[in-house]
Amino acid sequence: MSSTATAYPLFAVYGIEIEYMVVDRKTLSVLPVTDQIMKKVAGAYVSDFEEGPIAWSNELVLHVMELKTNGPVAALDGLPEQFLSSLQHINTILEDMNGILLPSAMHPWMDPHHETRLWPHASSEIYDAYNRIFDCRGHGWSNLQSMHINLPFADDREFAQLHSALRVLLPIMPAIAASSPIMDGEFTGLMDTRLETYRRNSEKIPFITGLMIPEPVQTREEYQQKILRPLYQIIAPHDPTGTIQHEWLNARGAIARFERNTIEIRVLDTQESPLADIAVANLITSTLKLLVAEKWSTLDQQLAFSTTDLAGLFLDHVKNAEQAVIKDRDYLRLFAFPDKQCETRELWQYLLESIMAAGNNFPTEITRAMRHILRQGPLARRICKAIGGEMHRPRLHETYRCLGECLSAGQLFTAID
Repeated sequence: MSSTATAYPLFAVYGIEIEYMVVDRKTLSVLPVTDQIMKKVAGAYVSDFEEGPIAWSNELVLHVMELKTNGPVAALDGLPEQFLSSLQHINTILEDMNGILLPSAMHPWMDPHHETRLWPHASSEIYDAYNRIFDCRGHGWSNLQSMHINLPFADDREFAQLHSALRVLLPIMPAIAASSPIMDGEFTGLMDTRLETYRRNSEKIPFITGLMIPEPVQTREEYQQKILRPLYQIIAPHDPTGTIQHEWLNARGAIARFERNTIEIRVLDTQESPLADIAVANLITSTLKLLVAEKWSTLDQQLAFSTTDLAGLFLDHVKNAEQAVIKDRDYLRLFAFPDKQCETRELWQYLLESIMAAGNNFPTEITRAMRHILRQGPLARRICKAIGGEMHRPRLHETYRCLGECLSAGQLFTAID
């Protein structure tokens, strides 16, 4: 999806990226061997490896592996099986290293100040620059895994439609995607601790993340003027060589990638299996389609909604996920929700029923996964339920061992307390 290639129209294609932890098979502690995995399959310390429809990539730290669609795909159907195949291949490679892949958005007991190992090979100058400016040993840099969804736009009009729809939907995405309630071996009191650490990882230069909810802009030039150019000017004294002055420096919850004519969603925690991730992706993209079509509200109404108010809703969902209570009647009107207030799980249930009523059909397994998430809560809620009211290390270890088994088998996680 590059600007020099086909300019795909809205929702014509998708790009999915999912990050996973590499851990010791027995202890489940982080295992910094991503470069060894890449060397095993490619014969060298490469940054990317293509395995048919799925590509593998390194990340900032040596215990994280990213899997992604190998180019744009026309549909999300079939992706769970394709991602699962690559996951199982990597787990086979890891057997000789006594390792396995582990899902969810944060390692529950990693000590990033002592266990962080940065990628030392190709593109290391980028990671070195980030480390020099921000010190990447914190949780917000070295202990977070997410799913990114890339959605295309063909021109400024489609960019405005997609960007405005994303702004209003971003605040409630953690209600279905949160999977990080634990950090440093303790409950944090947040369902989406990854997002809390992520939004604070660049506090030295707050404009990098902004309020997480992007500003209401409608054209490429306006985006350059209001976001990218100021960002590059602010970072320049810290980055005199321009090493990180690129679109990906912007760390808002959804960022424009004009180099490939997409907007990238960044607020989604990694789930317990590709089936769950793609179910979340289907639910979000299907809702965005109806927002873009102005089923519930007009483009002007979406653009007019305050970024500050949306950011407040977002933080409430970082903490409470699906149990957050939305009392902002104006926000609910953006979806034509009939009641004056609701828990967000009710809003998502309403959205799913609206999607179904609009004629959207999903594979049976995807529909089952969507309803599983809406019924039992996001993975963060199920992790908390499985561990129980008090934190016990053996129960914590057993819960994450089960999550690893779900990932290997492509299954959904059900908490049994």
